[in-house]
Amino acid sequence: MSLPLLPTISTFFIVLSAILVAIGWTLIIQRKIEAHKKVMFAAAIAALSFFIIYASRTVFVGNTAFGGPEEYKIYYTIFLVFHIILATTGAVFGLFTIWAGYKNNLTRHRKLGPITSIIWFFTAITGVAVYLLLYVIYHGGETTSVFKAILGF
Repeated sequence: MSLPLLPTISTFFIVLSAILVAIGWTLIIQRKIEAHKKVMFAAAIAALSFFIIYASRTVFVGNTAFGGPEEYKIYYTIFLVFHIILATTGAVFGLFTIWAGYKNNLTRHRKLGPITSIIWFFTAITGVAVYLLLYVIYHGGETTSVFKAILGF
């Protein structure tokens, strides 16, 4: 089986970010504050790496349509929309959480951190599921770039 390079790499980074968030959570429970900061920074870099690869691929290569059975397409689409909402919410919460920690607003950081982490875990899990449905379980459908979709070339 030949897996697509960029989606595989971007999925790796989102999984890595979730693993690092889990490690960061464990570190803060253990009161290892400096280690927590470093690991959470690495988690943010991994998430940003995912986003850069995903956005670049979307603009220059395109998105891949669901290639599974037509009768499953509506369920996949609903699941994908749920994942996109989670990812967007998690990213926004992540920015506010990181900023609160950076500014040493620990009251806000402590309130947002657990919520953000849980959203991010579900984002990573649903992201892996989307990847599996598009590239492993079923063969991906047509891939169309934004330029082709909008401009026709």
